[in-house]
Amino acid sequence: MLEGDSGDALSIDNGHQWLGDVWLIPLKMLDDDSRAIQLGSVAGMAVDDDQQSFVGDPLRMALIGLEEDSRFPYVIESGGEAVGVLTLQAGAASLAGWADDESAWLLRGFLIDSRRQGRGLGSMAARAAVEEARKLTARLGGGQVGVVLSVNERNPAGLAAYAKAGFVDTGRYLGGSAGPQRTMYRELGGPGRQRGLTAPPNVNYG
Repeated sequence: MLEGDSGDALSIDNGHQWLGDVWLIPLKMLDDDSRAIQLGSVAGMAVDDDQQSFVGDPLRMALIGLEEDSRFPYVIESGGEAVGVLTLQAGAASLAGWADDESAWLLRGFLIDSRRQGRGLGSMAARAAVEEARKLTARLGGGQVGVVLSVNERNPAGLAAYAKAGFVDTGRYLGGSAGPQRTMYRELGGPGRQRGLTAPPNVNYG
């Protein structure tokens, strides 16, 4: 499993108003003050002990994403609060067991604050990440046609969550440091546009 890959979302119940919308805040597009506020929120995110083998430190993941040109880190927001982080990376799909590096975005560093789990936020954020990957591909011209990730086989909740987000299990991957993984993939033009959005109106970009 890649650092921070979790698959923490549980079932989605659209009848509950508290689900709201999921926003992806692109850290690299924020001004310095806005970025500092978001990183402060990330530093306060909680990870349960029993999830440590599947997830990494959220602040570390965000900072690494800011340093590398190929990575695009996001803060996941819902209801006006930071609830998680994720990163899209170009040129690294084989790290999740994909056949090549260039044809798909790698979704990694995916974490939902343990205090916010059980609300369907992870599946919603995964769908929003696919939409964001589509926009990045159009803007940057990388030619990617999908998004790929890996999930530890000992993480059935993660497997179920990504499946709900439209990802398909494409087979076993033995390259992960935490044991056997399942490679999961979704095409950028896959199951319809989802509720997750990528740019709340109250965010100031630099």
